[in-house]
Amino acid sequence: MRVSTVTRNQAAVLLTARDLSGCGHRLALDNSPQALGHRDQAADSPEVARRKEAAALHRARVHDLLRSIHSDEASATFVTVESGPREDRVAATLAAARAGARWIWNAALPDDPLDRRRGHSELLVHDGIGYLPVIVVNHRVTRPASAGNGNGDGPRAITTSPLWAWLPMPDTTRTMRPNRRDQQRLQHLTEMLVAAGLSGERSTGQWRAGVIGMDADCIAVIDLGAQREDFAHLTYERLAIVDQLVATAPSRIGECADCPWWKQCEAELMVRDDVSLVVNGSVTTALREHGITTIGALAALSPAQEPEEWHSGSFPDAIAAARCYQTGSPMVRRSTTAPIARADVEVDVDMESFGEDGAYLWGTLLTDRTDPDRPVRYRPFVTWRPLPTTAEAESFAAFWAWLQEEMAHAHARGKTFAAYCYSEQAENRWLRGSADRFAGMPGIPTRAEVDAFIASPQWVDVYAAVSSNFYCPKGKGLKRVAPVAGFHWRDDEAGGAASMDWYALAVGMDGSAPDESQRTRLLQYNEDDVRATKVLREWMDSDAVTALPTMRELLA
Repeated sequence: MRVSTVTRNQAAVLLTARDLSGCGHRLALDNSPQALGHRDQAADSPEVARRKEAAALHRARVHDLLRSIHSDEASATFVTVESGPREDRVAATLAAARAGARWIWNAALPDDPLDRRRGHSELLVHDGIGYLPVIVVNHRVTRPASAGNGNGDGPRAITTSPLWAWLPMPDTTRTMRPNRRDQQRLQHLTEMLVAAGLSGERSTGQWRAGVIGMDADCIAVIDLGAQREDFAHLTYERLAIVDQLVATAPSRIGECADCPWWKQCEAELMVRDDVSLVVNGSVTTALREHGITTIGALAALSPAQEPEEWHSGSFPDAIAAARCYQTGSPMVRRSTTAPIARADVEVDVDMESFGEDGAYLWGTLLTDRTDPDRPVRYRPFVTWRPLPTTAEAESFAAFWAWLQEEMAHAHARGKTFAAYCYSEQAENRWLRGSADRFAGMPGIPTRAEVDAFIASPQWVDVYAAVSSNFYCPKGKGLKRVAPVAGFHWRDDEAGGAASMDWYALAVGMDGSAPDESQRTRLLQYNEDDVRATKVLREWMDSDAVTALPTMRELLA
C-alpha cells in the first residue's frame, strides 16, 4: 500500500523500521536542525552495545544453520549477500532475485524515495509468487502451547514453516508471542518489496512474512494483510514528526534510560515539574487526560479525589510517588509490619547468566540461625568454560545436589528450611531450563522435581515480599532497596549489564587469555548479591523497618 508523503525532495530523510516505534520526541530530535548530519552517530550505551553484539552473534548462528540445511541444494537456491557498502549489497540482492534464488540472506532492499523507506532483511524467501521478508530476532517468538483454555477447546493453531522449505502449516504445538516492533518491521519491509517489484502480484490474504526467533527451530509466520491500512497511517504520522510538521514534547518513558537526548529532556521536565518524572507512561497519560500535569499538582491531591473511571493502577500510589519525590523518601511501608517467611536454616541464592546462552554461576549463602558456631558461608557453583557448554550441567547438578542435601539435613534434625532469591522469575527460568536442556545427564533433576521445589514454601521470593510490604517510588530492584537496609556493594560498577562485560573477559570470549581478575570480580559481585538479599530480608524482619513512614502517614 503506497502512501502519499508530505515532501518528496531528494534530501528527504528515509524512514527505517526503528523509526516506526518508540518515542516520537526522540524521532523529532534525531531529525531536528541541531542533529541533522549526525543522525544515528550517537554512541550506544554499554547495554545497547551488548544487545546489538548478542543479536549479531545470534544472526550469525542462524545463518550458519540455514546454510548447512541448504548445503545440498544448488548454489543459486540459497544465496548469501556479502557484507559491504549498502549499494553493493542492494545490487547483489537484486542480482540474486533476478537469478531466481529461493533464499537470499543479508538482503538489502532498494531505497523507496516515494514513500521514503529504507531497510534490510536478514532473509528473503520466495513463496512461489514473489519474495517475502523473514527477520531474525534475539528473543522468543513462540512458546509451547498449553493444553487448552479450560472450555474444552484445544490450543489455537498458529502458522509456522520449517527451516528447510517455505511450507506454512497450522501448528498446535505452539502459541505466538506477539511483538509489535517485529510486525512493524515486517510490514515496512513488505511495502519496500512491493515498491521494488519483488513481492509479486498478491491478492488479499496472501501478505505473509516470517520471524526466526531465539530458539531458531522454525519460522513463525505472520499474516500482514489486515494491518496494511493501519501501517499506512503510522507511516504518515512518523513522517510528519520527521518533517517537523507536528510538535512533540519530552516525557519520561522506559527507553529514556538509553537515549542520548535524555539529559536535555530531563532538564526540560524538571523545569516543568513534569509528572512523568514520578510515574510510568500509562499513568502519565491518564493523569494528563485529567488535567494533572505537574508533580506538585499530583502531590496536593488526596486519595479521595481519585477521578471517575480511573483505570490506570493505584491512584494513591501515584500520589505517594509525587510526595516521595518531594520528601526524598526511598521506601514507604504499606502496613505497620513487613512480614517475610523465616526458617532455622536459610540459603540465599543468586544466579548469573550470560544473555540467552546459559547460567554459568549459582551462588549460595548458608545461614544456620540455630547454630551460632556454624559460620555464614558463601559457596559458588560455577563453570568458566565459555557458554554455551555442557559444563553448565555439571555446575547446575552440583548446586542442586548441595541444596537438596542441606534441606534434607535440616529436616533430619527437626529444623525448618527456606531458600531465598530476589525476583524468582530469572532463577525459575534457569532452574526449569536447566532441567529441560540437560535432562538425563548425571545429577540433573527432572522437570517435575524442579517444579515441585519452586511451588513449595521452601522457595521464597524476597522481591514479592518487598512488593507486598513496601511502596518503592524509584523501583524495587535489589540495587535500589538493599541500600535502605544498610547494604552496599563493594564494586561501584556492580550490575547485571556490567557483569556481561566482566564475563566476556573472564572466559576470553574474544580469543584472548581468560582474565582471572574478572572471575574474582564476578564471584565478589555474586556474593554481594546474596548477602544483600540476606541483609534486606533480615532488616524487613527487624524493628529497624519501623523507621520508614507508612503509606497512611504519607497520604494523611
